[in-house]
Amino acid sequence: MEFAKGKLLAIGGAEDKGTDLETGEIHRNNLNFFELGILRRIVEETGGPSTRIEVVTTASMIPVEVGENYLTAFGKIGCTDVGVMNIRNRADAGHEEFLARIKQCDAVMFSGGNQMRLTSTFGGTKFLEIVLQRYHTESHFMVAGTSAGAMAMSNTMIYEGNATRAHLKGEVKITTGLGFMDDVIFDSHFEKRGRFGRLAQAIASNPSCIGIGLGEDTGMLITDGNKMEAIGSGLVMIVDGHDIRHSNIADIPDGNPISIENLKVHFCEKGNGYMFHERLFVPEINEGSVIKKQVHVE
Repeated sequence: MEFAKGKLLAIGGAEDKGTDLETGEIHRNNLNFFELGILRRIVEETGGPSTRIEVVTTASMIPVEVGENYLTAFGKIGCTDVGVMNIRNRADAGHEEFLARIKQCDAVMFSGGNQMRLTSTFGGTKFLEIVLQRYHTESHFMVAGTSAGAMAMSNTMIYEGNATRAHLKGEVKITTGLGFMDDVIFDSHFEKRGRFGRLAQAIASNPSCIGIGLGEDTGMLITDGNKMEAIGSGLVMIVDGHDIRHSNIADIPDGNPISIENLKVHFCEKGNGYMFHERLFVPEINEGSVIKKQVHVE
């Protein structure tokens, strides 16, 4: 099996830089940034302080503020060759300037906000085609995303689902994401917003997928389309539905509680890893995602 050569970094977020899908509110004064250590990892993985990073603020309702925030944050760790792409619609995504820039950068960072803005803006465009092609063929290239930017990375994407009603069939809405990984579903702000139920329902509906619940100030670095390393200060939860024995989700009406047997869950802290295709929890990973020890959790 041929895996992607590039790097993927899905970050759970620690800020709402646009709209909260569960309340519809805009938090213009809530621009606190996740720890700079995660941004530093982006810089380290793509060549150091001289690396060229493009920030895509399409998902956010406040793109100017978000862009300035990223410029400041990357500047604090000595990375100043950073550009902001204020792409607001599909016409913008086709501009030659943006296409030229996305061909030249070392990393692209998708901000938080609303993941549907990302999929509806970039789906089927030349811009996304270039990013996907580079991710699959260039080992030094990184695609990073926080919050909505992380949730949109997979082929199967949650776009709506109130956490307090996520145990009821039909409350979790799924659509097609940007397609950097198949058979995976990302969720963000995971423990703070109590989203285990909605990721569990998403996996029960799509048991061929692995669910990755990203805590705030926490990310999952994925190399070779397979090897995962948890970074940051919080929790990454792996939800595996391959061995589900019983599920009522196909048989009950919308609005009824779901029932699932034998859903596997792994908790990952910083330094833990996971082998995606082998479905292996890895207790300890060194730099470069080289496995030091493997344990298969039955």
